[in-house]
Amino acid sequence: MSHAFVHELVDHASERFRAGGRFAYHYARGKLGYDTIFHDILRRGLLSGAPRVLDLGSGQGSLFSWLLAAQQLAARGRWPADWAPPPTPRALRGIELMDKDVDRAAQAFGATHPVVRIERGDMTRTELGRPDAITILDALHYVDHQRQSELLARIRAALPAGGVFLTRIGDASAGWRYQMGLNIDRVVTFARGHRLSRLYARPLAEWRAELESLGFEVDSRDMSGNKPLANVMLYCRVR
Repeated sequence: MSHAFVHELVDHASERFRAGGRFAYHYARGKLGYDTIFHDILRRGLLSGAPRVLDLGSGQGSLFSWLLAAQQLAARGRWPADWAPPPTPRALRGIELMDKDVDRAAQAFGATHPVVRIERGDMTRTELGRPDAITILDALHYVDHQRQSELLARIRAALPAGGVFLTRIGDASAGWRYQMGLNIDRVVTFARGHRLSRLYARPLAEWRAELESLGFEVDSRDMSGNKPLANVMLYCRVR
């Protein structure tokens, strides 16, 4: 992976968040610069064939800014030859429960962005529409187990054949590594100005079994990098 190119991507993607203040800007830089799932999304082309993306628990819209920055750099001929084709986003919709994050998104993208729309809502109740891909990054564990199952079934129903569901979960069977990730998650949640709530985790095997029962082909990949954590990306495609 080209570190210089990733640095250029981070610069482009985080710049728009300056309008939301120091926290919004530095949070975006830290998230996009050091969280390897964003790098994997582009390098492996996980959302490249999905022009319409729905991000549930979208926060301030860091993922959307990342995809747009990639598209812009690729249009200028700046794209690594050994990466998958760049994304071509045409409709990016985010659902976020927290008012502060929705406000930061509005400052970053404006009220009438031609591609991005981030709205306040509860991902367990909102209408999902008909996107090509649905993402939930580090948010499913805030929902109790019954509503998790209901949401996953709705996600499957909303996606077309070949549609993608991309999520990241903590593997509750990973012992102390999972607990460490849990503690980090609580610190970040508090720093973003949100209250701490009960979390609902599952073992990786349980996540896989439920998703496969819904008709997804599931590819799991460790996303902890060199950190002693238990973060797992689940790349799920409708059969």
